[in-house]
Amino acid sequence: MEKHIAIIAQKLSINDRKVRNTIDLLKEGATIPFISRYRKEATGSLDEVQIGAIKTELKKLEELESRKETILKSIDDQGKLSPELEARIKGTYDPTELEDLYLPYKKKRKTKATIAKERGLEPLANIIFDQNTSDIETIAFKYISDDVPDIDAALQGARDIIAERINEDEQARNKIRSAFKRGATIRSKIARNKEEEGAKYRDYFDFEEALRRCPSHRLLAIRRGEEEGLLRVQIGPEEEESIYLLEKTFIKSSGAAARQMKEAIKDCYKRLLSPSIETEFRNSSKELADTEAINVFTENLRQLLLAPPLGQKSILALDPGYRTGCKVVCIDKNADLLYHTTIYPHPPQNQTFEAMEVIRSLVDKYAVSAIAVGNGTASRETMSLCKKIKFDRPVAVYLVSENGASIYSASAIAREEFPDKDVTVRGAVSIGRRLMDPLAELVKIDPKSIGVGQYQHDVNQTRLKESLDQTVESCVNSVGINLNTASKHLLTYVSGLGPTLAKNIVAYRSENGSFKKRSELKKVSRMGEKAFEQCAGFLRVKNSPNPLDNTAVHPESYPIVEQIANDLNATIIDLISNPLLRKQVDLKRYVKESVGLPTLKDIMKELDKPGLDPRGEAKTFSFAEGINTIADVQPGMVLPGIVTNITKFGAFVDIGIKEGGLVHISQLADTFVKDPADVVKLQQEVRVRVLEVDTQRGRVSLSMKGL
Repeated sequence: MEKHIAIIAQKLSINDRKVRNTIDLLKEGATIPFISRYRKEATGSLDEVQIGAIKTELKKLEELESRKETILKSIDDQGKLSPELEARIKGTYDPTELEDLYLPYKKKRKTKATIAKERGLEPLANIIFDQNTSDIETIAFKYISDDVPDIDAALQGARDIIAERINEDEQARNKIRSAFKRGATIRSKIARNKEEEGAKYRDYFDFEEALRRCPSHRLLAIRRGEEEGLLRVQIGPEEEESIYLLEKTFIKSSGAAARQMKEAIKDCYKRLLSPSIETEFRNSSKELADTEAINVFTENLRQLLLAPPLGQKSILALDPGYRTGCKVVCIDKNADLLYHTTIYPHPPQNQTFEAMEVIRSLVDKYAVSAIAVGNGTASRETMSLCKKIKFDRPVAVYLVSENGASIYSASAIAREEFPDKDVTVRGAVSIGRRLMDPLAELVKIDPKSIGVGQYQHDVNQTRLKESLDQTVESCVNSVGINLNTASKHLLTYVSGLGPTLAKNIVAYRSENGSFKKRSELKKVSRMGEKAFEQCAGFLRVKNSPNPLDNTAVHPESYPIVEQIANDLNATIIDLISNPLLRKQVDLKRYVKESVGLPTLKDIMKELDKPGLDPRGEAKTFSFAEGINTIADVQPGMVLPGIVTNITKFGAFVDIGIKEGGLVHISQLADTFVKDPADVVKLQQEVRVRVLEVDTQRGRVSLSMKGL
């Protein structure tokens, strides 16, 4: 374990002690959010990203150790495990080096070399490889047999053996790896007779770029084209240079044996070595591209999940449509469905007046505070319709992202919540609930279906799911959850809970009513001390006798807060409500071995804003008047918009038409932009200038320069 700690510490540039303590906490079953928030003394205040990286690297090393054991057993079973080889295998922590060491001993299918060996040609191969004789043909003649009809067949078999030997040579493989690393190029061409079918890949019909400079979105696009059978792709350095490197390594003379060696080297490179190393670089470049794409996706998801909530208010939600009408639902402040209907204000029915009357009456009947309009088809017209209505009370109109709403409405979760309602009603309810609390609603949807990222279906799906689940968990725990209103699905993501305990909490609420205090959690079925420790700080109980139950202060720290209050001759409520009182506290007096200044400072920050939602407040937004379709958009226009997606090559902005506009990375700011996420955030309101409109392809190019 000490070796693992040292490797991780060096790779991540984190102190050994911090790594060791973090690993100990992870092995004890602590979650990343818990460690980051409540064990800062142990980790030196490492954040969730750093703790997650330690966890990932530890898993890789443990998998590597398991692979070593498998390899050692395999070689030992063959009777070929020397002390030197065993020491090298045990001592390496490079997966590539490990596989190179194992390659000569790996059980193979029948190859050209194994067939040649079966025909007795290995001694001839050894003679050629040593290059100590010039009369190769005479020697080769001695190896003619029933299976080896002539000299050419004997020499060919010997070359096959040599080619495989060079392919398995560690030095040779490293030389070719270096050549790939220095000068590998990715080339793509359109597959034969696929020009029309592959039109969307036109940029890659005859494409070439240095692999190390190829950005993730381009690499993933090329790979997708290849997987669809539309592109032919090759990765590699200059062939002649690579073969020359091998010749310098293995050719020692200039005679007939050397000529045979040259042929064997050329065959080795083309047939074995180049394809093998190309596969390595395909995999490693794909892994890097996946990492970048997943990072974009997780950051976008984080921003979407942490979008400001409207809060617990009565909402009327509309899922807009033309022919099938607009689905209307009313939900109360607890997000329960009160009423649903359908209106037809748009073509072909054009029942505009009737629709406005329905909305007006529902707003009055259910004391609606806000209207949520889904941002799909007919959203623009529906927003305008709602704003024209003169209500008897203040009613704000909000545009809400529909991404993933259809996935939710057809899901098992939606069927469980609304077994007797059709998918259209469920979708409209989801839109309303998203306005009320985006986080609570979006956790019900597979993060991949929310649609914020690039090439999410092309990256490693296991890694993507792990990363997205970790992001959801991080967001849920950073906000804190109301223990008495949270759904089973939201509770599932709370540190230390999971599906079973989440279900048990909801069942306890149903049987016993609302939780009165945090400590009551211990009465929930299967809620052990460890689970309580992990989850308690992230669950809030409003109106508890102990005001700390509605803060992020962990129950284990309650005695410290009580001591601080007692020392000031005050109550905890006094301490929370009186900032002047808090200023009198000398935190250094309360430092202990288990509780240091980081935790004490967190406690004081929490007392400054008990129960405050860190996400801010939801805002209304209006598109430009008269911009309804792509035909209304003209170059030079400056329009308001909302950022709907961020990729490595730019940001997509909704300007109020069906087609999203793209602000290329080069048009995001007046200065150089390395990463679009440095300039814009998801759901950010921006002003953009129209550069180009392609009505045929449905594309709008935008710029934020000078704005």
